Amino acid sequence: MPEPTAARESQRAWRTVLERVERDLVEGRLGPGDRLPSERDLSADLGVGRSSVREALRVLEVMGLIRTATGSGPHAGAIVIAAPAGGLQQLLRLQVAAQGFPIADVVQTRLVLEGAVAASLAASDARDTADAHALLDAMDDEALPAPEFLALDAQLHLSLAEASGNAVIAAMMAGLRTAIESYVLEGSARIDDWTGMAQRLRDEHRALVAAIDGGDTESARILVHDHIIGYYIAAGLVPDTAL
Repeated sequence: MPEPTAARESQRAWRTVLERVERDLVEGRLGPGDRLPSERDLSADLGVGRSSVREALRVLEVMGLIRTATGSGPHAGAIVIAAPAGGLQQLLRLQVAAQGFPIADVVQTRLVLEGAVAASLAASDARDTADAHALLDAMDDEALPAPEFLALDAQLHLSLAEASGNAVIAAMMAGLRTAIESYVLEGSARIDDWTGMAQRLRDEHRALVAAIDGGDTESARILVHDHIIGYYIAAGLVPDTAL
């Protein structure tokens, strides 16, 4: 695994690309049907490697904001296919502020919010976990580097919050996304067997979504609690007696 400093640098590079595109969408410089600058132009403009540009574009594609196609011609490259949900500009400001929150507070907040999300989704007769299943499938790619895997992981948890129908919880989870990703990525650098941990996370995610789909409220609540706590402890981010 990379050293923590290298992991943070890697995340910062592709996060720069991600936030640039999000900001252009929010401020109207980009909209559905518009083409993003090429990988080469984004790389040169933002001072990051082309691999970081590709990581950011892949996350944006999984989020349903862009479509990418190889080759040449009018349908090649990255094209915007949807605008982000309302309020993203405010959420981006919260994301910046959230990076200064103590990790124990972030974890406690996740436990409260995501326990409620899992239980309410499982209890709902109108649950829709299609987005969650698409993200589960995307995370099955064993070639994903840790930063990209964990970005999709954070998006999965956000998608469940959005599916709950509670706009306040969804907004809070979206606002915490950057802080969550920063902490879990830092922790990934401390895990000797990342391949094993990634598979463990895949299994836990699928068990959680299966419990939600099956309407098992109590199992869903327990699974998301143990999933969150288990990673932070395994990564050495919190002691096993802290929460």
